[in-house]
Amino acid sequence: MMLDYNTLLVSLGVSTLCLLLTLLGTWMARRGDGFLLTWVIGLFFLVAGIFSYSYYTTNIDPVLGSLCCSLMLIGFAIIHAAGYQFRTGGSPVMYTVVGSCFSIALTVPPMLAGFDGLGFVGLNVGAMLLLLGAAREYWKARPEAPGPLTGMAVLYGVTAASFLLCGLMLISLGQWKLGHAPDNWSENLNVAICIAGMTGIGAMSLMVHQARITALHRHEAMTDGLTGLANRRALFDKHLGHSFTDKMAVIVFDIDRFKSINDQYGHAVGDRVIQALADDLRNATGVVTAARLGGEEFAVVLLQAQAGYAEWVAEKIRRNFADRNIQSGGMQVRATVSAGIAYGAEWGETFEAMLSSADSALYDAKRGGRNRVETAMPSSGDTRTTA
Repeated sequence: MMLDYNTLLVSLGVSTLCLLLTLLGTWMARRGDGFLLTWVIGLFFLVAGIFSYSYYTTNIDPVLGSLCCSLMLIGFAIIHAAGYQFRTGGSPVMYTVVGSCFSIALTVPPMLAGFDGLGFVGLNVGAMLLLLGAAREYWKARPEAPGPLTGMAVLYGVTAASFLLCGLMLISLGQWKLGHAPDNWSENLNVAICIAGMTGIGAMSLMVHQARITALHRHEAMTDGLTGLANRRALFDKHLGHSFTDKMAVIVFDIDRFKSINDQYGHAVGDRVIQALADDLRNATGVVTAARLGGEEFAVVLLQAQAGYAEWVAEKIRRNFADRNIQSGGMQVRATVSAGIAYGAEWGETFEAMLSSADSALYDAKRGGRNRVETAMPSSGDTRTTA
């Protein structure tokens, strides 16, 4: 037995409401993804529009028709804005306002003027354009999660096509004045596609959200919380197992007398000193990876380092850091840093050996008076020269 149109509308409203509650619960569990909240707000307007439209189908009134169409179009505009927010992280406000005003202008004036059929054409065209806009946003964002985001873009596109079909049907029948809700096979198909689309888009959006959480957790596990640099684990994951030739280098840095800085000025100032050195390492020329090994010790990796280049990089960082006036808590602090350099070997050297050689060179710099750079001789792990 075929379901009647009003039953399909109620089913769509319930399906949309369930998706709204699911996404709201997901957002409340982790409030970092603002696009989820934007989407929830859009679904709220859609639910209100769908149920008011269901009421309109049995209680025809131009004002009620304008209201339910406006609610649905605002909902679609917010959903489009949520797609933009998902892709760029930008504010959804402008997209919401522009999309809502443009699409409502296509619908409400003719409906209030008695041309309700033309108003429904405007509703379908506005919904189509907004859904195509959402499809475009997720299609452009698909490198983040190719499968789910491609699926979401396709479903938004198919749903947009069903609204276009409804509009074309009204135009082909010349139904500019109806006096009732549109009633043809394209309307039933549109509601059915919307139900299926909402289900599929909701499932895929949760997959994307979970992928983002997983990526965030991995990023947090690989990032030093104080400096934003890679941590020791990330450094080893990236370079462990690589063979370092004599055109590659590892430099280890250590802030001189860091314990005295903490004791004299406090840990907040000490943290700012660490962050200042991290900024210098992050911006250093030729550095492929900059990582905090722990405490006040850092390491950088150079994969293109001709003879003397690593010394130039390390010396520039040492000099710039020594010349800095580090501001923290109304105080100015100056600090110095020592560095140890290890070049690879022509036949290839392991990362562990490189780090060990650089660390030994660093201790030579410390013993040599600090605020200096030492380089490990490639031919022997026990011979050092001063840069």
